[in-house]
Amino acid sequence: MTEINERTAQLSPAATEFILHWGNLGGQWGVNRSVAQIHALLFVSDRPLHAEEIANLLGLARSNVSNSIKELLGWRLIHRVPVLGDRRDHFAAETDIWEMVTRIAAGRKAREVDPAEAALRACVARAEHDPGLSAGAKARLSDMLDFVTTMSRWHDEMLGVPKPALMRLIKLGAGVTKLLNWRPGKAKDAG
Repeated sequence: MTEINERTAQLSPAATEFILHWGNLGGQWGVNRSVAQIHALLFVSDRPLHAEEIANLLGLARSNVSNSIKELLGWRLIHRVPVLGDRRDHFAAETDIWEMVTRIAAGRKAREVDPAEAALRACVARAEHDPGLSAGAKARLSDMLDFVTTMSRWHDEMLGVPKPALMRLIKLGAGVTKLLNWRPGKAKDAG
């Protein structure tokens, strides 16, 4: 048995598979693989783990674990848990899926969407007085700003919707299009 297999043997096959897949997905979402794997490990763990345990179970360098924990704490996806008789910091993941998703969405919005909206706002303001920019280009920039602003406002409004109501809305799925009286091929809504 190789060293990595000995470590992962301490985890169930399903937990190991989840940790590996979540790590790969993290890379596709722009999250460091180690960060995603640590999050996955803590999410499936039935007890808080300290950094050394995390490093041993996942075969990661202790420094990598420390940096990854700082990032996860910053996203508020994990938290410290005191353990009686142990001076080391132990960590547990947020297990409420809605909390986890809203924290990720809010963090991504703050890091990605809000700066994009501010940059677009500045570009549209500058474009307004730029005689070298065509009216069509100005309109496209304005449309892009309007779209980003609308989506940003929608995100903020959705955070205020109670979780049970939001879940009912999501489960409506295609029923929402019926409610809006929209169907494929129907003329696009102009407003």
